[in-house]
Amino acid sequence: MGKGKLAKFADMETYENVFQYPYSVVEHVPFDLKGHWHEDYFHNDGPIVLELGCGKGEYTVGLAKMFPDVNFIGVDIKGARMWSGATQALNEGLKNVAFLRTNIEVIDRFFSQGEVSEIWLTFSDPQMKNPRKRLTSTWFLERYRKFLSDGGFIHLKTDSNFLFTYTSYLVEKNRLPLISRTEDLYGQMRNEKLEMRNVNEEMKNDICADHFSFLGIQTYYESMWIARGLNIKYMKFCLPHDGELVEPDVEIELDDYRSYHRTKRSSLDKAK
Repeated sequence: MGKGKLAKFADMETYENVFQYPYSVVEHVPFDLKGHWHEDYFHNDGPIVLELGCGKGEYTVGLAKMFPDVNFIGVDIKGARMWSGATQALNEGLKNVAFLRTNIEVIDRFFSQGEVSEIWLTFSDPQMKNPRKRLTSTWFLERYRKFLSDGGFIHLKTDSNFLFTYTSYLVEKNRLPLISRTEDLYGQMRNEKLEMRNVNEEMKNDICADHFSFLGIQTYYESMWIARGLNIKYMKFCLPHDGELVEPDVEIELDDYRSYHRTKRSSLDKAK
């Protein structure tokens, strides 16, 4: 039997790699690491990469092991899930990993301008009924601009055709530089016969060098979507600081599900 939620929360109160600041707390308590992650926590000047909605932390930990000269922070509000990745990182002595338990809506309160180099969005809730809550919406992109380096990268990996299509329209509408886009990530990997061992040795610690090198990492939920026969989609684009961001005015066909084994509750077929 797995460890209970209360026991996991008790563990994380003692974990040196976990910072817990849910919305109710961060409103009243200053976050001292803001602007000081490099010197006060990681003790290096390597790039900082966020995974927003990190769940169990498989991606955060997996990327940290692949890129030891890059610093990774997994962010989620679900502490019981986060415990898995935080525990693994401690057990394996990964010093380039941290976890932040908070609401993503207030993520800009934890980082200073230019402090973060990249953002990963892995299997985010598509929020088909509420554009503002989508993690690739202009509402969130404006918050990312407050701490993401100018022209910093955003990675979207998703099973949701709705979220992928919405983000594609948004990137196109705002003329954001698109680095990579595929509607069948694993199919493309097979077709191009890309293998992690072929990454150039001099680029092995550069997370931007080969955007397919992360394919050795597969999350718990991703494996379920693949078993269900869904294609995994991937997109990488830049977010410049200049320019007004506008929402795409396009109706998009809704996914016929909202989470694993759950059909969508709305009777609508399309949404903006």
